[in-house]
Order: sequence, then C-alpha cells, then structure tokens
Amino acid sequence: MTLHAPESCDPTAVVVGVDFGTQSGRALVVRVADGEELGSAVHPYAHGVLDRALPDGTPLGPDWALQVAADYLEVLQVAVPRALHEAGVDPASVIGIATDFTACTMVPTTEDGTPLSELPGLDGEPHAYVKLWRHHAAQGQADRLNELARKRSEVWLARYGGLISSEWEFAKGLQLLEEAPDVYARMAHFVEAADWIVWQLCGTLTRNACSAGYKGILQDGTYPSRDFLAELHPDFADFVTDKIDGPLAALGQRVGSLTESAAALTGLPAGIAVATGNVDAHVTPPAAQSIASGQMVLIMGTSTCHVMNSDVLREVPGMCGVVEGGITPGLWGYEAGQSGVGDIFEWFTTQQVPAAVTQAADEAGVTVHEHLSRLAAEQAVGEHGLLALDWHSGNRSVLVDHDLSGLIVGLTLATRPEEVYRALLEATAFGTRLIVETFHEAGVPVNGIVVAGGLQKNALLMQIYADVLDLPLSTIGSDQGPALGSAIHAAVAAGAYPDVHAASDAMGRVNRDTYLPDAGRAQAYDALYDDYRTLHDHFGRGGDDVMHRLKARRREASR
Repeated sequence: MTLHAPESCDPTAVVVGVDFGTQSGRALVVRVADGEELGSAVHPYAHGVLDRALPDGTPLGPDWALQVAADYLEVLQVAVPRALHEAGVDPASVIGIATDFTACTMVPTTEDGTPLSELPGLDGEPHAYVKLWRHHAAQGQADRLNELARKRSEVWLARYGGLISSEWEFAKGLQLLEEAPDVYARMAHFVEAADWIVWQLCGTLTRNACSAGYKGILQDGTYPSRDFLAELHPDFADFVTDKIDGPLAALGQRVGSLTESAAALTGLPAGIAVATGNVDAHVTPPAAQSIASGQMVLIMGTSTCHVMNSDVLREVPGMCGVVEGGITPGLWGYEAGQSGVGDIFEWFTTQQVPAAVTQAADEAGVTVHEHLSRLAAEQAVGEHGLLALDWHSGNRSVLVDHDLSGLIVGLTLATRPEEVYRALLEATAFGTRLIVETFHEAGVPVNGIVVAGGLQKNALLMQIYADVLDLPLSTIGSDQGPALGSAIHAAVAAGAYPDVHAASDAMGRVNRDTYLPDAGRAQAYDALYDDYRTLHDHFGRGGDDVMHRLKARRREASR
C-alpha cells in the first residue's frame, strides 16, 4: 500500500537528493507528497578517477585510486540548478537537501575543511588527495591491522566478519601516516566524503552513523582503543581523537541549514534543511521500499553492495559490517559487497574486445554491452565452456582480500568475445550467491532480493542472477535509487515525515518479482557454481598463493 504525505505537507514541496558516484554526481528533484521524480541532471567529475597519475603528471603506483574534491562542488554548482530547471519548479519550493556518497572515500583536510591537495606545494603529493573507495594500496596496512586484532582478540573484529578491508578509514589513514608523515601531520581531519560535502552545505562537520559504523569501526559507541592503534604505529595512537572523531549524526537527522554560500552555489534557498550524509548503498533500501527484515538489496553499478536489515545480530564471516541502525533505526543493518562488477564488464568491453565487435555494435546502433548481451543470450548454460573468478578489483566479501585477481578458465582458440562476456556476468552472479549462502549459514535469512543501480537495465544479467540464485528478483522502480533514497531522507530531515519508514512507504517504489528463475537453467548453474566454489577456495583460501605472489611482483617491478 502506498501512503501519502501528511495533510499538513505543502503539495508543491520538493526535496533534492544528490548521489555522488564513482565517475559523476547526479541531482534529483522529487515531490515530497508521493515521490514523483520531477527532474534530474548528471555531471561528470572533471578529473574522473586518478589511478595512473595526478593532474600534474605525478605517477601513481598500482592499486591507487584518487579523486579531486573540487569536482564534488562542481556537481552541486552544475547538476542541482539543471535538475531544478528540468523539473520546472520554483527553487523556493525546495524544503530540504540530502546527499549520499561512495564509501569509504576519504578527504584529508585542514581545520576549516580545505582539502590538502589545494594547499600550495601539495598538488603533487598523492596522499593529499581524496582516497576513493576503490583505493586498494593500503592492503599491507589492512593485513597488519587484522593480524594485530586477531592477536589481541579485539571484540569488534567479529562484527566485520573477521576482517577489516583496505578500503576503510583505518587502513587508509595508517598508509597516509607511514608513507607521508608530513602530510599526516598537516591533516586536521580525515573525513568521509559523505560528511565533507555536508560540511560544505551547512558549515558544520558531523560524522554520519552509517559510515562511522561500517567504515570507521565504531561499534557500541566505541572506536578501536588508543593502545591498539599505538601498537600499529606509535604516532597512530591518537588517530581517532585527532583525525576522525566528531559529533555523530543519525540517518535522516537535520544536521544544519543551507548556508548563504552554499545557496549561491546551488541555486537553492538558504536556510533549508540539510540532512545527515549517507552511503550510496545504504540510502537505497528506503527508495526500493525494502527495509523490512530479510530483504536484501543489491546496488549494482561499478561494484555491488549487498545491504539488508535484520532483526537478529549474528557474526557473518567476511561481511563488511553489521551496525545497529546502520540502514534504518530499530534494525541491524548488514553490508557485504563485490569490489568489481560493472567495472569488470567495462574493462572487458573497452580493453579486450576486437575492433570488429565495436564496429558491429555501431552498425546495429547499440552499445558494445548490448551487442555482446544479445549474442550471449543465445547460449545455453555451460555452452561456452568457461568459468571465471570475479576478482579483477579484489574480493570484498567474503574473503576481504584485495590482493586477489581475476581468472578465466577454459579459454581456447575458438572462444568468442560474447562467451567471455557471459562468463564474466555469471562470475559476478556466483559471487553474489556465495554471499547470500554465507548469510544463511550464519543464521541471517535472506527472504527476498531487490536489485537497484544501473545494471538492472541489462535483462540478460538480471535473468542470470535469478537463475544462479534460484530466486525471484524484484527491481527498484527508479533508475536513480541512491538519489531517490537521499531525497527521502531530505524529506524526513525537513519534517515532512516522522521517520524513514513512513517516507519510504510514500516516496519509494519497487517492481516485485520482475525476473523469475528457470528451473532447468538453475539446475545447470548449480553444477557450474560447485566448480566456482572449488576455484574460489583454491585461489582464495590458501590452496594456491599464486595471485598474491603475482601482485607482490607487480608492486616490486613498478617501484
């Protein structure tokens, strides 16, 4: 049943949700009364992802991924006014703004929030830039952190499936300290980008409960102890108090009002509500009306985040975390993920397909993805004779190891591009199935799957997931799930709804059972999945350490 806004809500009132992704930012204007999406605009980051060199040409090592903070402000300056123009609404009707971000994406700043990369003399220092979520060059620091936590029997480690990722705050902070101590000393704050952008909007630095819990190892109100951090590195002892701690804000809370300078930047009215920052994956379930216990939402884009509420607390091996109220108040929010999904498909289509494939797609008036998907859809399960591991960007769950790498078995001289493409699609589905099974085995049942994100548009991929999981797949009723989720939180922060549950009922949307599994294909995939598990455990659980040796040689050679 779809509810509507309280009668006291102005029927013309709108909110703005801004979703900051990996390559671009999107602004969405949404009517508060019923969630109708009135206008949107996308603005690409001018500098994109810096993974080979800084803007001045300074080279970067393997596994680096940086961004320029000024690109985020440009999204507010360009995309928000454009979305308002497309919506055809009076800016005076906007009552609130909320934002979400990739995570863990960290901005090193001065006391007043200036990114260090903007300081004189630091434009050529890699550690002065934003460390994007997929920055994996801190794997060595993460390994030491995990080893010490196990040695000391730190109680918080189990909440993260037994492993802390190199993508998260502490590993990235420790890498900064050890490789650029002078930069570390000049850094007053190490801030999640989700919180930095809110700081720019309302002038107040807060820490959102979602990022702090999942990426900042905040459990039961406590961070890792000073003694623990000092054992990692003496100068790391005060990392929490000096660099990352701050006022904690609940999701959907109003943390401030839009400042005059931010109003001038965005074209929005000064004084409107600014909501707590959030993570792109975790803000999406309310948009998909999927915040009930056991409803797993897959946010599928460059990577996939698997998030779910549950009414039980369990220790799930290899999870990214479980946080009380981490998605919505009153429930335990679980997160898992795959570091590479859409990125893998994009890598293949841009780096591996022959020119003839691109030419054929152009002649058919479709993208390379669409062309390969059409060809791949004609294949029976197993017909290509291939099996892949989806670790091209490492493994986030359940192995939490970014020194692992991709693998394709079964290649012959007769293998065609569409066959490899399908094997890569299937590999990501197998990775999701392993995550779902791990939840079940830990006593956290998954009762339904809802897909959000750009990849839901690929019908072949969605059908493969339904067949591999042998479960119906529902899809979010919006092409802009995170931005809609942010808009929902903006409505709550502005007081239009009493809580996220009510706002989700009124403003969210979902298409139930969009894709149904085929019994024959599901059975065929069971056999392929068994072989996937064999490869997964052999290369990922210590059966063969060749991937780690190759990665180590690459790092050494690049020096």
